[in-house]
Amino acid sequence: MSETAKWYIIHTYSGYENKVAQTIEKVVENRKIQDLIPEVCVPTEKAYEKKEDKIKEYDRKIFPAYVFVKMVLNDDTWYIVRNIRGVTGFVGPASKPVPVSDREMAEIFAKIGKKDTASIEVDFAIGDNVRVSDNGLVGVVKSINPDDQTVEVVLSMFGKETSATVEIMKVQKVDD
Repeated sequence: MSETAKWYIIHTYSGYENKVAQTIEKVVENRKIQDLIPEVCVPTEKAYEKKEDKIKEYDRKIFPAYVFVKMVLNDDTWYIVRNIRGVTGFVGPASKPVPVSDREMAEIFAKIGKKDTASIEVDFAIGDNVRVSDNGLVGVVKSINPDDQTVEVVLSMFGKETSATVEIMKVQKVDD
């Protein structure tokens, strides 16, 4: 298949996120279209609530009323997703689906502690000069670890070279 699946965001009625995600997964399984819609995600984070002197842990939705769908966008997949009960439309101008960038999805997955099934494409290589977005420091890429989605960067600080491990999404190539 020449097309690759991209992440899209669908808007749902509030409280329907999990139901919509389960329904999409069920339709994908029944129609055997895992190659067109390989993944569905409702990003959550651990939260804690104190009730009656007890602390209860629960999963809080990071983006209430939104479901993330990795899919190959075509008329069929658009129709399938758009017509699931609880879906109000795709996020984008005039409800026209706009894919979410790999970098944005990596940030979301880092927040929820999930790794994307696809690797992140980077525009730098070992030996390239890069800037770390957290502190603005410029350094040289020593190694790239796609499994952990980190980069080891050698930075010059106070006249000494220091090695630092940084998340891939916080590193940008600097034009020489």
